[in-house]
Amino acid sequence: MQELKYLEGYPDSVTHQVELLVTENRLGSLLARKYPSAHTIRSEKALYDFTIGMKSKYLSTSAPISKVVFDGKINVIHHALGTHTFISRVQGTKLKAKHEIRIAAVFKNAPLDFLKMIVVHELAHLKEKEHNKAFYKLCEYMEPNYHQLEFDLRLFLTHLEITGPLYS
Repeated sequence: MQELKYLEGYPDSVTHQVELLVTENRLGSLLARKYPSAHTIRSEKALYDFTIGMKSKYLSTSAPISKVVFDGKINVIHHALGTHTFISRVQGTKLKAKHEIRIAAVFKNAPLDFLKMIVVHELAHLKEKEHNKAFYKLCEYMEPNYHQLEFDLRLFLTHLEITGPLYS
């Protein structure tokens, strides 16, 4: 059995159930029933608009975001699904700050719920830099099903690594 690296830290009872699904080749069908199609956000403009819409709804008073892109260089294997970067630049006598969100390109062909979960996660970093209790409370405020989606996303990544894409 292949190592289930996306499920590290989960109890053995959970990983054994996932191993059984993988062995019986049922993980993909389970995910496809729960998430029948990939989202339709293909362009970076559409991704930016989607992210700004979420930000406006839940974090309207937080710092502006200058850029949101799908990034093919983000390595999902090293536990990065997206990144939030804060860039400060000196322009003359002023200090300019920019917030950028980069989403792993693998999520161009994923369910909308997973993309939303990642965007929520990165938006939460506008207010909370660390992965602490306040951070996850903010994530749950923006997406009440956050923790289930995170688990399902880990199943999706496991399927992607072992079997290949869920959607054509």
